[in-house]
Amino acid sequence: MAESPVIYLLGKLASFCENEIQHMREGREELIALRGEFERIKAFLRVADSMEEHNEEVKVWIKQIREVAYEAEDALDEFKLLLAHDHEGSGLLYKIPCCVRNMKARYRLTAAIRSISSRMKDICEGHQRLSKKLKRAQQGSSSTREDDPWQDHRADAVFVEKSGLVGIEEPKTRLTQWLVGGIPEREVISVSGMGGLGKTTLAKQVFDDPVVRKHFPVRAWVTLSPSSKTEELLMDMLQQIASRIMKPVPSGADTLDIDWLKMMIKRLLQGRRSRYLIVLDDVWHMDKWDAVKYALPNNNHGSRIMITTRNAELAQASCTEFVGKVYEMQPLPVEQSQKLFCRKTFKKNACPSHLEEICTDILKKCEGLPLAIVAISGVLATKDKRRIDEWDLVRRSLQSEIDGNDKLKNMKKVLSLSFNDLPYYLKSCLLQISVFPEAYAIERMRLTRHWVAEGFVEMKDAKTMEEVADDYLNELVNRSLIHVVERDSDGRIKSCRIHGLLRRIITSKSRDQNFAAIVDEQSSVWPDRIRRCSVHNELQIGQQNLSLSHLRSLYIFGVDKFSLYRILAGDLKLLSVLDLQNAPLRRFPVQIVDMRSVKFLSLRHTQIQTLPTSIGRLQNLETLDLKHTHVISLPIEIMKLQRLCHLLVYRYQTVSYTHYKYGFSTPAQIGALQSLQKLCYIDADDDRTNNVISELGKLNQLRRLCILKLKKEDGRKLCWSIAKLTNLQSLAVYSLGDDEEIDLQNLSSPPPLLQRIYLRGRMQALPHWIASMHSLAKLHLSWCLLKEDPLPSLQDLPNLVHLELLQVHDWQTLCFKAKGFQKLKILGLDYYEELTFVQIEEEAMSNLEKLMIQRCKQLKSMPSGIEHLTKLKVLEFFDMPEELTEKLKLEEKDGDYQKVARAAELRYGYWRDGAWDVTSVERSGKEQSSRPQDTTMKRSNLPPCWK
Repeated sequence: MAESPVIYLLGKLASFCENEIQHMREGREELIALRGEFERIKAFLRVADSMEEHNEEVKVWIKQIREVAYEAEDALDEFKLLLAHDHEGSGLLYKIPCCVRNMKARYRLTAAIRSISSRMKDICEGHQRLSKKLKRAQQGSSSTREDDPWQDHRADAVFVEKSGLVGIEEPKTRLTQWLVGGIPEREVISVSGMGGLGKTTLAKQVFDDPVVRKHFPVRAWVTLSPSSKTEELLMDMLQQIASRIMKPVPSGADTLDIDWLKMMIKRLLQGRRSRYLIVLDDVWHMDKWDAVKYALPNNNHGSRIMITTRNAELAQASCTEFVGKVYEMQPLPVEQSQKLFCRKTFKKNACPSHLEEICTDILKKCEGLPLAIVAISGVLATKDKRRIDEWDLVRRSLQSEIDGNDKLKNMKKVLSLSFNDLPYYLKSCLLQISVFPEAYAIERMRLTRHWVAEGFVEMKDAKTMEEVADDYLNELVNRSLIHVVERDSDGRIKSCRIHGLLRRIITSKSRDQNFAAIVDEQSSVWPDRIRRCSVHNELQIGQQNLSLSHLRSLYIFGVDKFSLYRILAGDLKLLSVLDLQNAPLRRFPVQIVDMRSVKFLSLRHTQIQTLPTSIGRLQNLETLDLKHTHVISLPIEIMKLQRLCHLLVYRYQTVSYTHYKYGFSTPAQIGALQSLQKLCYIDADDDRTNNVISELGKLNQLRRLCILKLKKEDGRKLCWSIAKLTNLQSLAVYSLGDDEEIDLQNLSSPPPLLQRIYLRGRMQALPHWIASMHSLAKLHLSWCLLKEDPLPSLQDLPNLVHLELLQVHDWQTLCFKAKGFQKLKILGLDYYEELTFVQIEEEAMSNLEKLMIQRCKQLKSMPSGIEHLTKLKVLEFFDMPEELTEKLKLEEKDGDYQKVARAAELRYGYWRDGAWDVTSVERSGKEQSSRPQDTTMKRSNLPPCWK
């Protein structure tokens, strides 16, 4: 993966030649020549990357290029760092040593560039033969190699016997029904999912099913891997179709161009009155689908096209374009995983008792991936079942087994294909995920800010770097390389993770390419000249010398305080990312202020209370994350951080329904931080409030703004400031107290992109502008006590998907009108002590998936019309009358239980003895109760005000 370092280096060289080269008296020509040399080899690197795993000579050449690129990047960054340091001070006594340092910096850079240029010439001159080979590969010769990694894994999936399969009957039945049933128009059936789930195996079983064979007289199976040529694909399809209809392929067809081949296929299929089924297996890119789709006509006889793909976006797009359905393959559940594992390992359906614990641990690492289960079973089947130590060794050293065991070679290749297909910038993003511990749920914003600070994200017109990074994340999700753990109610990814075995593969690639290293109990030796390092668990670092001068990113997970300070005391001058979330810190480490290159600094969930005034030295800082610390004010020197985009300084604490938020006192001149995009939470109750609220209007890049303790008299000024924030997407305003009124009626023109609003405090009336906000997706209103019912004003909002109302109006009866709230998916109602009746008219909230009702002491019956909510999945009642919850336990034919039987899960509970006692009833009727003393609950189980 030398392409990424070279491209990132070229970006820095371009910037350097534009901005800093004038500071060099010598070495300019060498620098420009070096830039040209890297430009020339860049064209070969993508092809070289594809050959690296199969050619040792290519591997060595790429390693040399990567090392030289890293060395050049270090030289440029060190020079820029010295220049930036020289410009910080003033006065003659300061300038004299600065001039000396400047001269030394120029000399060192010139010497480094000359050394690098000499090495580059040697590398390129010594590999002329290799360059010619790469050029031939670029022209297409590589696509016909016998060891083509795109093809050699397909045969096993296509020819596997049905008797060796587990968990295939249900998806096979569903796909068969989709194929032979449905409308007479042509449909596309897409099967999507990550590599190794068995998409091809499933499709082949369906393709060969007697019912399908009988239903579709014309059938063809075509594999569309990236290395396949379109002419070959179409010719293969033409030959199969002609064979089925007993017609010879026209002579000379193999010399026809693509358009003629499409026309011939279309004529054959259009002219037949019988149905056809075309399977397009292993479709990776839209251009391959686009190349064949118009050859497949709509003959109105119930013809079908079935696609298997790792690309979820392609699966959805093809079914939207041609009409159809998407089947998303899922990992095997635990029971079926165990069955497959035992069948392949022990040739029976049970595991020997003395190996159960070891096998369970190994099986967990497979995470339901059939390919991984079968591959690892093949390794274990050769082990002596009496030697527990042999089996335990596999469990403890699975990483080395994947790297070196030939029986796992095919699995590694299949899982690596998706990585190899990525563009260079997505390869860097995916490799970076290897720094997180196994099975770690990664918060989206934390991950994308890492990518931005690392320099992986490219600037695009009209988008922030974080928005481009979100696009990268979505692309990795669509390629089935990252799994979504949780989404926000408006569909945004909230957290994600990577499959454990894929993580092991990219961890190996990351280590081999000197991209990143993990230091833990298994690999406690500190790596040399590493670019990124992740330190895991209670690692004791002794007196060894730590090589840190090349380090760009440092991630800490569960390290003791002594080891942490040993690391921070190292030479970290080039560090861009310092993630110390959950680190054992009570004070701000003074070493951090000497890390002048740092862009991302997280001290989230630490015990620090203050920031030093020297924080102003970190003038490259873009993200300062102090969430869940005890910092309540910032020094005035924070105003020197002109590149700061994300300033997060707040914590919250919840006990029962009481939700305490703590923000920070901001400097009065906050408006000078023109790059700010996210600012939360500001305490607005001190003497500088008027200045601060007026200053907010200057932050025209702001996307998210959160304000605490707002006083009524400041509402008008806040409205004036908000009106200027045309990029604002999320707004949270909390009054000084629940009895304090907030006045936001003076906002004449709300920000057009505003999607999420959280308001807490008394109001005479709902702000008039809310009802006209077509972009609004989420609205939380708390303690408003409005005089008029707000539902008529809100029910026609076209994009509202999440609505939570806490003490908003003194309802006694509450009615959701027909055809109102058509996009709403989540509704929460809380603390209406006079509410006795809720009615849901037919066609109201037709897309509602989750309904939460809490602390409505007079509501003793189920909402009338709740059976109209046909898409309801989750129903929650907390601290509701026992008469209501008792009815949920009665499975009477016409009882309340039957009205909500379609909901996948019912939850009800009470706050008792300082903890939640919650009962969860699944669709099957099985009840699960949490112990009263157990206060550790999933966030989805918490009342809405907790979230």
